[in-house]
Amino acid sequence: MYLEKRRVKGKTQYYLGHSFREGKDVHKLRKYLGADLSSALLKEREEIAKKLILDEINKYKIIKDPLHEHLSGKELEFVRRLEKDIPPQIKHLSEEDWTEFSELFTYNTNAIEGSELNSKEVKAVLEDDLWPIEKTKADIAEAYGVNDAITIIRHAKEHISLDLIRGIHRIVFRNSKPFAGHFRQQGEEVVVMGRMGNIVHQGAPQSRITALLKELVDWYEKNKRKYPGLVLAAVVHNQFENIHPFRDGNGRVGRILLNNILLRHGLPPISIDLKNMAKYYSALQAYENEHDLKPTLELFMEEYKALRRILEK
Repeated sequence: MYLEKRRVKGKTQYYLGHSFREGKDVHKLRKYLGADLSSALLKEREEIAKKLILDEINKYKIIKDPLHEHLSGKELEFVRRLEKDIPPQIKHLSEEDWTEFSELFTYNTNAIEGSELNSKEVKAVLEDDLWPIEKTKADIAEAYGVNDAITIIRHAKEHISLDLIRGIHRIVFRNSKPFAGHFRQQGEEVVVMGRMGNIVHQGAPQSRITALLKELVDWYEKNKRKYPGLVLAAVVHNQFENIHPFRDGNGRVGRILLNNILLRHGLPPISIDLKNMAKYYSALQAYENEHDLKPTLELFMEEYKALRRILEK
């Protein structure tokens, strides 16, 4: 790290700068320390800025093996055994099951993000092209979009790539968002505030989106035969949400991407129920803050049991 000085309107401004490499990209971070500072105050603020820079780098960086210190060999073996008992097996899903799942998923995943369509309205839109008059065109368009994306990943061969991620976003939001299929542009940063005015989530800096997604893809390719599909899907989904590459629509794309990974490993899809939204966000927080994957895996198993009850009715 290095100290920068600038003379502006007769004052000396101080900045702490740091350059680092991420894949093939070089990034530069700079923190403003103040103007005309005493040696003691400059040193104090320099130490604070150094910590902030390191925290920002480490917060979004993919740990090369994010499971090594958090899931033991015994726990991984337990997950593998769980996978064998996951109901129902994907090969047993009929066309009717897929229709029911897609309508269920479309309703829940959009409702989590604020769609006002209820489950009956989603079913009417997707099966009969009946549009409820009092609901927005965006909600209706995104119901079609999510359903189309589920149809596509059912038959996809690709596991994960930047093109696939952009493609899913484009399909879901092609008729509702002008930036469909495009990552955040320069100046578009994400900060999610809680009810008490506290920051509950910050997306990765826009300048690092592409590099971080490439690193996630590389991590998956290196580990897709090492870990159970359930674990791989959880890591990809949670890390994708942590990066937050789009201005809007990250939750829906992330949950579709999650199901694509599950399907590529022969596992049935998952629908996060609206009533489990608090558990879902809590699991994301556990991963973001502590890299704890267990709450996510527990939620997935809960949703699998619920899916079995729905399809067996």
